[in-house]
Amino acid sequence: MTILQQKIDFKVILTATNANPNGDPLNGNRPRQNFEGYGEISDVSLKRKIRNRLQDMDERIFVQSNDRVDDGCKSLKERADNVAELAEIEKSKTKDADLYAYKAAETWIDVRSFGQVFAFKGSELSVGVRGPVSIRMAVSEHPITVNSMQITKSVNSVTSDKKGSDTMGMKHSVDFGLYTFSGSINIQLAEKTGFTEADAEKIKNALVTLFENDSSSARPEGTMEVKNVYWWKHPSKLGKYSAAKVHRSVQVEALTDNPRKFEDFKITVTPLKDIDLDVIDGI
Repeated sequence: MTILQQKIDFKVILTATNANPNGDPLNGNRPRQNFEGYGEISDVSLKRKIRNRLQDMDERIFVQSNDRVDDGCKSLKERADNVAELAEIEKSKTKDADLYAYKAAETWIDVRSFGQVFAFKGSELSVGVRGPVSIRMAVSEHPITVNSMQITKSVNSVTSDKKGSDTMGMKHSVDFGLYTFSGSINIQLAEKTGFTEADAEKIKNALVTLFENDSSSARPEGTMEVKNVYWWKHPSKLGKYSAAKVHRSVQVEALTDNPRKFEDFKITVTPLKDIDLDVIDGI
């Protein structure tokens, strides 16, 4: 397969309606906010969703969620040891870290995309893989309003539970939020991990379908939606423009002080010379 030869930048616009896009475990699982009240979705959360979408495409994933394990492995080390070539390198006298990194990237698409650290207890081999795909956290284009709802249990958890069935809890959601995040694919690192043109297309498809098969009680079906994916392909390895300039070429402006829907925003795209832009609507 052809190794990626042209730098890629991308930007995603998404909305959350009566959903918790990314709860903060240090703040009672309330939707993440910065000190100015703008909503946030961590890059770790976004990469998790991309991994899940790639897994839905039958791609091999190294960092799998416990509830989505498809190979029977109970840990990352077990998953790595199940690959004969990697186990052989680890047991060899030379312990070639470069060859280990190459084989790992060849085996799992998330390793050759995002990179991975292979450092396990009891192993003398420690390997770091730098991936070409970088993603920034998503930030809302306006301060969000968080709605908190008190909920109760209808039954006791166990027979001996002394707490009544009306034990209280809290559920939080964003009334409405429009978020954007950006990312890039570095060619020099793509060459090292073997990241291909086909891999880039799979990442693009994962971004478009980011919230498909991702529903939960915090994010019911249809409450999270990708509106647009902007995908720039440069004419060279280094890129025609800086990533910052490319990402800034898409501007989102709120038309009201209290936006409640996607149509309350104006999106302006500034054309950039000698660079291809593909705009994909969310499904």
